[in-house]
Amino acid sequence: MYITVTLKQLGKKRNKVDGEKFFLENKPETVEGLIREAVHTCVAAYNERVRNGENAKPLSSEDIESMSEIGKIAFGINYGGKEADEQSAIRTAIQAYEDGLFRIFIGDNEAGELSSGLDISKGERVTFIKLTMLTGRLW
Repeated sequence: MYITVTLKQLGKKRNKVDGEKFFLENKPETVEGLIREAVHTCVAAYNERVRNGENAKPLSSEDIESMSEIGKIAFGINYGGKEADEQSAIRTAIQAYEDGLFRIFIGDNEAGELSSGLDISKGERVTFIKLTMLTGRLW
């Protein structure tokens, strides 16, 4: 099943990802299921790149500008050759959602708690919003 994913960060004018098709193996029934499926897809793609030993591709001006907004310009190479642990990544993502580090919207409605039911249809727009915490220094 394909959904349309948008990634946003508060305080940024441009979306990090805007309207990209994203594959989910199974239709999620809950918010937790959606997080698990999304992490599964991302980890599988990452591990495939590690196994294939993909070489760095030249960065376009748009790539450099986009990466500079988040403060890190990189080629996306895994120099250690170590694959990601899917279960650890899922636990981390669920903990981040519980801690309020990101929110999920299905269409125009917030997804809610981890156990909240979902009715996602094919092609549905799913928006992940990263919530950035304000930081400062004490003198």
